[in-house]
Amino acid sequence: GRTGSTTPSRKMVRSTQPRSMLLAAAVAQLASQSECALAGAHAPLALSQGRLGVGRAAMAMATEEIATPGRFTKTERMRSRYGGAAFQPEEGWTDAALNSGFSYEELSASVGEMLSFERGDTCDGVVLGFEPNGALVDIGVKSSAYVTLTESAIEKPSRPEEVFELGGSYTFQIISREDENGQLMLSRRRILYDEAWGAAAEILAEDKSVEATVVAVNRGGAMMSVNGLRAFLPGSHYLPGQTPPEELVGSKLSVKLLDVDRDNNRLVVSHRKALVDQTIKNMSVGSVLEGVVTAVKPYGAFIDVGGMSGLLHISQISCDHISNVESVLPLGKAIKCMVISQDKGKGRVALSTKTLEAEPGDMLKNQDKVFAEAEATAAKYQERLQAERKAREEAAQDVIFGLESVFSESGESKPAENAELPFES
Repeated sequence: GRTGSTTPSRKMVRSTQPRSMLLAAAVAQLASQSECALAGAHAPLALSQGRLGVGRAAMAMATEEIATPGRFTKTERMRSRYGGAAFQPEEGWTDAALNSGFSYEELSASVGEMLSFERGDTCDGVVLGFEPNGALVDIGVKSSAYVTLTESAIEKPSRPEEVFELGGSYTFQIISREDENGQLMLSRRRILYDEAWGAAAEILAEDKSVEATVVAVNRGGAMMSVNGLRAFLPGSHYLPGQTPPEELVGSKLSVKLLDVDRDNNRLVVSHRKALVDQTIKNMSVGSVLEGVVTAVKPYGAFIDVGGMSGLLHISQISCDHISNVESVLPLGKAIKCMVISQDKGKGRVALSTKTLEAEPGDMLKNQDKVFAEAEATAAKYQERLQAERKAREEAAQDVIFGLESVFSESGESKPAENAELPFES
């Protein structure tokens, strides 16, 4: 279609009509052939019903001719691009045809009310499926929501299957607006984080012990994990005279909470306090405990027994006289001692090694023998105490019986109330 050119273009050589018009003509021809075949196959039905099928729509094709072959006007170009098969009822667009089918009100009623969430809202959702970096969750909106591995738990898991079950229902928090696909981002971690701090406050108020995992060890103590929260264990609250070793990483310890400060994200725990409470519960007068000398004073020594400190007074070290406590019990020495009294309310314990001496002065002469035979000596000591207690009870019973017999005899010789006394005249 170029003017002034002797050689026709390839497009003009092939056809004087555009490809879209040829395609439209071919489609129209196929539709006509299909109608003929359908009419022949269903001729009895068409004759009986007076038309070619019930509810069949005619397909109208735009077959307008091109005013100037090889050239398009704007209207012709738009028609060639977007024109094509158009649905049209056999009876035309009547009022009955326009009003048939679903209305917008019926469509809205069939779909139901769609939920809407804002950032910060909480919702319940069902896990639909797992992906390498998260999980898909149905929360009742038009698109499934998504929770990443980082937001799946307080401590990031390696796979979503570790914290979620397929089909399980969980509570989430909305942490984003809808993206271009209408998808919301969820967080399970923030819900668990709030619950963990609330549980920590309750444990502190009730003074309970809780199990914690050692995450790392440093010069000042150890980092712990308490229900997913990071906590600090000071070295002085591990064991008396000891700091947490590197081998402790990964192990579990029983701890008590010392400080819970959510605003400053601070959680301090004590392993020593948990051991003290457990030791006091299991301790009884007369039991033999192993301990370590942690301090020496002029009046005695302080012994660490099961995480708590007990006093071994100088008078309870040996039956023989002691002038220098440190010469008998040096700092850091491991010993065995007996509980002779305790105050569970104040956490005080009185200890004795004198009661473990088979012979008076053994603590000064042969301490190894005292500690080796501590349990046997303590058992004999308890038997001796029981015998002495029984003897005292029997002596008390004898005194009571003697007094009763004296009163009974005096009652029998007592004169009658109206009898005359011998010295009366």
